[in-house]
Order: sequence, then structure tokens, then C-alpha cells
Amino acid sequence: MTPKTAHIPGTRPAPAGPGRFTTALIVDDHPLFCDALSMTLKSVAGIGRIDTAESLDQALAMVAENGPPDIIVLDLNLPDVSGLDGLARLRAVAGETPIVVVSSMSESRMVCSVIHAGAAGFVPKHSQRPVFRAAFEAIAAGEIFLPEGVVLTKTQEQPVNDRDEAVERLAHLTRQQARILQLICEGRLNKQIAYELSIAETTVKTHVTAIMRKLGVQTRTQAVLIAQMASFSNVLREAE
Repeated sequence: MTPKTAHIPGTRPAPAGPGRFTTALIVDDHPLFCDALSMTLKSVAGIGRIDTAESLDQALAMVAENGPPDIIVLDLNLPDVSGLDGLARLRAVAGETPIVVVSSMSESRMVCSVIHAGAAGFVPKHSQRPVFRAAFEAIAAGEIFLPEGVVLTKTQEQPVNDRDEAVERLAHLTRQQARILQLICEGRLNKQIAYELSIAETTVKTHVTAIMRKLGVQTRTQAVLIAQMASFSNVLREAE
């Protein structure tokens, strides 16, 4: 499919110089994907130096120590953060460095939320090389890159107005998802949740994505707020 770009005034200035990126940071916890993406970016975008980080904390530390690279590639699901939280925290320290999200969470609502949160573009994971080439050329020119078929809209999370509505949304969670949300409320990271429940970390990440979708939120913090509004720990005890 033909890639799509959209110029949104006021988002960020175009990079200085010839519009080429020479350094990049990939933030993703899958080594094989990082290797494949590094090869792709060197080939289609001519990036000479590409560093990788397997967690948000590691990425933040690298930016603090070395300064931001020319561009950052970010996965939304990491061992220590999920959803838009990672993007917001990275955006806060990256200055004018563009951040392009590469994620399998590619539904239109999520893409629009990512752009509104400050990303310079969104590329669905496992896209072909021509899509990555088009994305990086667009971002280098100061444009916003959107996947084919996505129209940027003013989409935001659906507000929860009272306890009854919060309980209603929480009722859609499976027992396993409810347990995971309870652990999130206790401040546990995905790796810790996986150990606690004796499941794979990738399974935890899949559940977290489903939890946020069912609750109509984009971040773990928002999910916790809904749980607190519903007195979620009490609801769980009543259901047991």
C-alpha cells in the first residue's frame, strides 16, 4: 500500500542540514527485531550509527549520558512501560529529536493518540522497507508520517465520570486481566508480573494492551486511576 504523510503545522521544525539522519536510537526489547530494523534503517535511510536500548530506563539513561540522537525509534510495549507513558517520558528529554513509533498496536485510534502525544510518525511493525524509507524521508522533511488509511483526528481517551462507569468497564476484564491490573496498581513492572503469575512477559504485554483497550485508556496511569475510582481491590475481593 502507498505510504501516507501529513504535514501538521507547529509540531516540530524540520531537521537542520540536508535532511538526513546520521544517528538513531532503537528502543525495543526484541533483539532480533532490533537487528533487522537496524539493517533496514542503514539501507533505506543511510543512518551510520544505530544504538539500541531494551527498556525505557536504559533509553533515558543513554540520552542523558550521550545526548539525543538524530531520531528515536520507539516500541510502545517495553518491559518497564506500556502505551503512551514511554513516549511521553522520552519526549520530555529528547528535545527536538523526532520520535517515530514502530508498533504492532496500529489501529487508527492508537496511531492518532501517538501523534497527538508528540510522535513524528507511526510505522506498523513488520512493514516493508519501502514504508520505512517513505517514513524517514517524510520525517526528515519535517512532515508527520501516518500509515495508509489513517486519518488524523482529535481522538483522546474516553473519560470516566463516576464509580459505576468505572466498575462497568472493569467488568469486561477477564480474571487474568483483572489480576494483572491489580499488580499494575501495586506498581509492578511487566517482568515482575510475569514472575508473579508464572507466565511469559510477552503474554503480560498482550494482556496490558487488552486491558487498556477495554478500559478506553492509553496509559497504565489512566488504568490505575479507573481502578482506584472503582475501589478495584475491593471489587476483586467481592468477586472471589
